[in-house]
Amino acid sequence: MTTAPPALLIAGHGTRDDAGAEAFRDFVRELGRRHPELPVAGGFIELSPPPLGEAVAELVERGVRRFAAVPLMLVSAGHAKGDIPAALAREKERHPGLSYSYGRPLGPHPGLLSVLERRLDEALGGRARTPADRADVTVLLVGRGSTDPDANAEVHKAARLLWEGRGYAGVETAFVSLAAPDVPSGLDRCVRLGARRIVVLPYFLFTGVLPDRVRLQTEGWSAAHPEVEVLSADVIGPEPELLDLVMERYEEAVKGDLRMNCDSCVYRVALPGFEEKVGLPQQPHYHPDDDGHHHGHHHGGHTHSHAH
Repeated sequence: MTTAPPALLIAGHGTRDDAGAEAFRDFVRELGRRHPELPVAGGFIELSPPPLGEAVAELVERGVRRFAAVPLMLVSAGHAKGDIPAALAREKERHPGLSYSYGRPLGPHPGLLSVLERRLDEALGGRARTPADRADVTVLLVGRGSTDPDANAEVHKAARLLWEGRGYAGVETAFVSLAAPDVPSGLDRCVRLGARRIVVLPYFLFTGVLPDRVRLQTEGWSAAHPEVEVLSADVIGPEPELLDLVMERYEEAVKGDLRMNCDSCVYRVALPGFEEKVGLPQQPHYHPDDDGHHHGHHHGGHTHSHAH
């Protein structure tokens, strides 16, 4: 008798943007269509339906006893490091006999870097496909931003990997919330470095409130600096590379081949200014559609909330 493979649970962040939430749900449905051999479900830890607990309950109702959870997130910030693992532990208590493994976030990955390169080419109208054509193009990669320095550093790593070998004049980094530099400051830095042609590239999977904010801030800065050509690129989107990468992360989780970075995790290492976070216990992020919701969430007895 062949043992059925573990189910796949996709854990999303959530957004107040209906189109962004529906893009996530469409993505989960597409994964299910591509892999009929697997039960596939997805849910959010906050802001959007369905909550993660409802997605787990759906799998349990389908007879699932084992699953692998993949966080549909580009970087390892507090949500991937604490909120989702805590929520999964809660679901295990709610459903006795359920077992799971937990995968790692998505980026940076060569497949995603290829999509980012494609988005840049699209924004440039196909005018900069070779290194020689790209010599006067500066890219500003804009991440979500986090209070976790390790997560912000991962965005810088993605920027460096995007720059390597592609011929852009430079790839700078900015953030749209919670971390500096912000988008206008990032654009100012590009100009100080000599940029006259800039593409602002959102480091986001799907459309939403924050990618929209990136575009609006870019347009505002551009209007005040008509001497600089500024273009806006699109988000990554539900590309084949993203679908393949989620399955790669699923296989890692199933096989136990996890390579999560702990060298600069604020919950393990005393980083300057974040020493109080070392060893904090993680508690689940309460979703408004789940039982026991309250505003904010707890890390070791104190509450903090996120700007979205």
